[in-house]
Amino acid sequence: MKRLVILGGGESGVGTALLGKEKGYEVFVSDKGKIKEKYKEVLIHNEIEWEDEKHTESKILNADIVMKSPGIPEKVALVKQIRAQGIQVVSEIEFASKFTNATIVGITGSNGKTTTASLTHHILKQELDVGLAGNIGDSFAKQILEKDYKNYVLEISSFQLDDIVSFKPNIAVITNITPDHLDRYEYQFENYIASKFRIAMNQTKDDYLIYDADDEVITNWLAKHPVQSKMLPFSLTKPIENGAYLENETIKITIDNDQIIMPTANLALEGKHNVKNAMAASTVAHLLKIRKQTIRESLENFQGVEHRLESVLKINKVQYINDSKATNVNATYFALESMDAPTIWIVGGEDKGNNYEELYPFVNEKVKAIICLGVDNEKLLKNFSSMVDVIVETQYMSEAVKIAYKIAKAGDNVLLSPACASFDLFENYEDRGRQFKEAVRSL
Repeated sequence: MKRLVILGGGESGVGTALLGKEKGYEVFVSDKGKIKEKYKEVLIHNEIEWEDEKHTESKILNADIVMKSPGIPEKVALVKQIRAQGIQVVSEIEFASKFTNATIVGITGSNGKTTTASLTHHILKQELDVGLAGNIGDSFAKQILEKDYKNYVLEISSFQLDDIVSFKPNIAVITNITPDHLDRYEYQFENYIASKFRIAMNQTKDDYLIYDADDEVITNWLAKHPVQSKMLPFSLTKPIENGAYLENETIKITIDNDQIIMPTANLALEGKHNVKNAMAASTVAHLLKIRKQTIRESLENFQGVEHRLESVLKINKVQYINDSKATNVNATYFALESMDAPTIWIVGGEDKGNNYEELYPFVNEKVKAIICLGVDNEKLLKNFSSMVDVIVETQYMSEAVKIAYKIAKAGDNVLLSPACASFDLFENYEDRGRQFKEAVRSL
């Protein structure tokens, strides 16, 4: 019996444990932190051995295969030991994909991947049997065990791609690549780019790669590192023969001389970046033979993703907007770009090596006050103090919202778009977004 050791008892870890047990592995789950009660109950109920708040080496280094949570960096001593012993380390998507014959759409990128994955799933589910997994919702492994859909849309992070071996999506999407998570890639942007492109490394000429042709990081990389797959680029600025482009406020998608045309006037999601997300999702849908009418209707009635430019409330003619999911500078760039009123910007958190320069024009033009919400705000103060009249620091969401309420005038926006990770003051970006919404509702 093969021994499967799982590092990390979260959603992906517990999902993998259940699937592994079902497939005849001897399973052991080990978490250095505390395993949440709801996951403990699942492990106990399924008689799966586990430990938390420690790693017992003797129970880990005898593994045949190790599935490590995407949150655990390579530089951890235990991971180095496992590698030194020649034990194979895989991610959940690598392990789980062996047990399904489904058509897989894999979506990665620094920004837009959650929206694009959710939108793609929203279109496909109108006509196909399809699951949504990866970085979102129930784990891929658990869905294969419980439902095994005929198709999956997977939102995949670079950390999950770092530990794939033979995984390949039939359709891969790269939404964009901007510096993010550089703390995990020796602060080398090249390493991070290479990691994203692993999504296509096992693809063949029968598979597809959909990508943003306006993104120079992507196009430069492809010029030097050709892929096997059929390429379907999308662009807002230039005509594309095979792929998607924007012309006169209309999206045109061509695949093997079969063209569909979509007006963008009624897209549910606003902003240039969302036209791109719509292009990527529609190209996937077109490849999978979804009807034009279905694609068009789905783009018009899609509700969007929680914590992504989510309108919370209007109080005294001031609009409060939750963009807690903006965990890097580029995401905040899109948020500020889409602001059409004077904005009070709540920013800050755990910095991942951020460069704020690309935000300067928007801050100068649109931002009237900045509220820094982090343990260490020195970098923000250094970057922005000279650009706005009011810049304050706080470590409490409720206080940040109260300060914003005092400063705001009718017609203003209050935008939470942190451009940083949330782990210094919050459990995760969802917790941060929910606290913001609660604070706004209790004003």
